[in-house]
Amino acid sequence: MPGRDLDLLCEAARAAGAIARRFFTAGNAETWDKPDDAGPVTEADLAVNGMLSSELRGARPDYGWLSEETEDGASRLADERVFIIDPIDGTRSFIAGENAWAHSLAIVEKGEVVAGAVFLPMLDKLYAAERGGGATLNGAPITVTGQGDLSAATVLSAKPNFAPHHWQGGTPPEVQRAYRPSLAYRLCLVAEGRFDAMLTLRPTWEWDIAAGDLILREAGAVTGDRKGRDLRFNNRLPQVDGVVAGNPALHEALTEALA
Repeated sequence: MPGRDLDLLCEAARAAGAIARRFFTAGNAETWDKPDDAGPVTEADLAVNGMLSSELRGARPDYGWLSEETEDGASRLADERVFIIDPIDGTRSFIAGENAWAHSLAIVEKGEVVAGAVFLPMLDKLYAAERGGGATLNGAPITVTGQGDLSAATVLSAKPNFAPHHWQGGTPPEVQRAYRPSLAYRLCLVAEGRFDAMLTLRPTWEWDIAAGDLILREAGAVTGDRKGRDLRFNNRLPQVDGVVAGNPALHEALTEALA
């Protein structure tokens, strides 16, 4: 049993990848829609969730549990440390046969992420961070870009976030937009320095972003919600009010530009 929480998460993320890859390669995972238009789920999501619940909770029985694919309860609110898990982030991409889906695993202590891992098994990319220890990709240190000019920045975001009503004075015309379907992967691509910043303005589930939040901050980024407030986790309703992230200059510029 790994002694460090980060080692535990990384080991579990790779095990999750082995399970999901088998379903993905076979291409025959049963799929159905969750109630209340909550999106699709597959056999692979549930198989990964079951393994992670057994392994992680077995290793840390005093930690609470919050997962997209587990019915939530109030008991986690009293726990000092809590696992926050997305068994497969980017399920629609998984179903479509695309490679950019991820497993997102985090541990939160008193509202702050202290260890996180995001693994993309089809791309063999393991992003990891622990509080105060820096961020890595496959063991090598990563850092955000130094681009401080918003007009020259490339921002990872879905197209609706660039509608004029979200911005003071309309959408910044010079900003270049890019997109990846997995939100966890978007966060990590900014941490890696492949893109300058990211934003999502919709209410955002904690399991999509918890691991990426720490990876970004340990890579030198500032993260916050759409109004510039610090992200806090293990909330009663496990959502935050959007996410804006980038190096300090871009984070400030984006937050000030938003309506």
